[in-house]
This record gives sequence, C-alpha cells and structure tokens, in this order.
Amino acid sequence: MRILVIGGSGFIGPPLVRELCDAGHELTLFHRGRTPATELSGVDEIECPEREIADRSYYSDFLPRFRELAPQVVIDMIPTTEASARAVVETFRDIAERLVTISSQDVYRAYGVLLGIEAGAPQAVPVNESAAVRERLFPYRGAEPRAADDPRRWMDDYEKILVERTARGDDQLPATVLRLPMVYGPHDRQHRLFEYLKRMLDGRRTILLCEEMAAWRWTRGFVEDVAHAIALAAQAPQAVGRVYNVGEREALPLREWIAAIGAAVDWPGEVVTIPYRDLPPPFRPQIATDQDLVADTSRIRDELDFAERVPREEALARTVAWEREHPPERVDPRQFDYAAEDELLARIRGEEA
Repeated sequence: MRILVIGGSGFIGPPLVRELCDAGHELTLFHRGRTPATELSGVDEIECPEREIADRSYYSDFLPRFRELAPQVVIDMIPTTEASARAVVETFRDIAERLVTISSQDVYRAYGVLLGIEAGAPQAVPVNESAAVRERLFPYRGAEPRAADDPRRWMDDYEKILVERTARGDDQLPATVLRLPMVYGPHDRQHRLFEYLKRMLDGRRTILLCEEMAAWRWTRGFVEDVAHAIALAAQAPQAVGRVYNVGEREALPLREWIAAIGAAVDWPGEVVTIPYRDLPPPFRPQIATDQDLVADTSRIRDELDFAERVPREEALARTVAWEREHPPERVDPRQFDYAAEDELLARIRGEEA
C-alpha cells in the first residue's frame, strides 16, 4: 500500500514509519525538515517550506508530486487547526482513498472541566468515543492574542474538535480519527517525565505532592504503542469512518506513576502528600484535581486487535535512559526550588510533631 505521512520525522512518526515499512508498505514522508528523518531504506522524503506548523497554504504547490505519488492512505500526524485540516482534505480528496487524522483526548468536555474552562460537575470517566466534547473552543487561547512573532502563536487557533469535524466532513475522503493520550517515550520534546526524574537524579529523597493531586489519573501511552495503534488504523479497512481512543488500559494515579518512574532509577525516596489547603499558592495545582482524564480504549482493542507491545516497566526504563542523555536545553529554576520545598516540608513536619 502507498502511504503518505504528513510529519513523521519527530516523536511518534519514526516508530510509525518503521512499523509500516516493516509491513512492506511504500512510505513517503512530507515534512519541514526540522528533524532528521528516520534512517530507513525505502522511505522517500518531500521537504516542505519552513513555516508555522499550522500554515499549509503552500500545499497546492506540491499537487503534481502528490498526484504522481497517488497515495492510497494519507496519515496527518500534525493537524492543529481547522484551516490545516481543510488544506489536507482539499488537497487529497481527489488523490487518496482515505485519511487518518491524529487528534487528542483534549476534545472531551472532561478536559475543559479539568482546565476550568467548562462549567459544571466533573465528568464521569472513563470517557468513550461518544462522550461529550468541549463546548468551549480554543483551549489555549488567552484573553489577549499572542504576538505575531511568538513561536507559539499557532496555539491561539489550535482546536482538535474543529480538526475532527473537518476531517470527517468530506464524503470523498473518508477519515479515521485517533484521539491520543499523554504520550511519553524517547525523543519526547515535552520531557513529560523530567519534572519528577530530575528530582530523583538530583538526589532528592522527598517529592512533595498535593494530596488531591496524588490520586489524579490521566491516560498515558508509550510512544511505540501509540505508533502501533496508528499503524493498525492505517492498514485496516474497517477503521474507515471510525473514531478511536488510544492509550494504556490502566491509568495510574499520579502517585503510582511517580513511584513507577522511581523504580526505573532505583530511587530510594518517597512521595509526601500535603493537603491543598496547606500548600502556599506556588505549590498548588492549576487544574481541577477532582476531574480525571481517563479514556476507555476498548473500541480500538476490540475492533483492531490493539494491545500494548512494550511492558510499562520497559517503556519507562527506555524513556528514563533517553531523558538522562537528553535533558531539556532550558530548565526553569523556579520549577526546582529545593530550598522552598525543604522549608515547606520542615514546616509541615513541625506542625505534625
């Protein structure tokens, strides 16, 4: 099968491309060249202009090449706005047979409640693919627009709900939508383990955690398992027109997640929880901790026979090894104010005594 991957050279793309190549498909990557593409034989590349991730105004310039490739399946790894999704649909509706679009579990109303941008009681979890989505659009748009030269300007218009509506709204190009969880693993640009791992590697024996946050749950997924889910959807005819949650079957509470990271580095410390009311403002969580963000992933398991390939212990060990070798280039020292943490811990223990 001929498959065109839009993106594909960053975080989730390389293991996806590797799996599809191993399955014998003809792969072409269409990317901006920011990240070196996977070193795999048989993978063609088309480099597009260096622009904002959401800017796809140049797609028409590549129409002759796309028609020559005649991909049967297009996998859009990086749709972020309604306009970016529309550009893909309009470009490929007469070229490709179907589209696979990568979305996020941030579409759910539960996510809006979590952020405090949706009113009402916490939503029941786990959420399945039919659960209510947010009424409030553009979750990362502030009261004032970001400056035109801000590299995060595209986030003002980020909205996966509109991406999904656009991708699924064209009968000529039937789409499959995958709603991804919090993805972790090697090459994670967001360094999602770093907040806790750094403290462990710095020899901290105590990690402070808001008591209400300790039980909070969030569906996660190891990068290679998430890539496997996307590969299954791209190859399965029965996935046409379907929406799938992706993620681990069990969502660990945050305290257990931190303990699992600690086990990967033989950390001898402990997690100490402190009630929200006893925390000074800088230590208080900025989310509604009574709203879990847990997804029901039974549909993709039942329909596409999805199952994790990498045990969690191995996934964390590999992620930790990469993080140790590739820490973030910039670290906000305010995030690791150990003197303030020690002072708070001493005060709490003094009051308990």
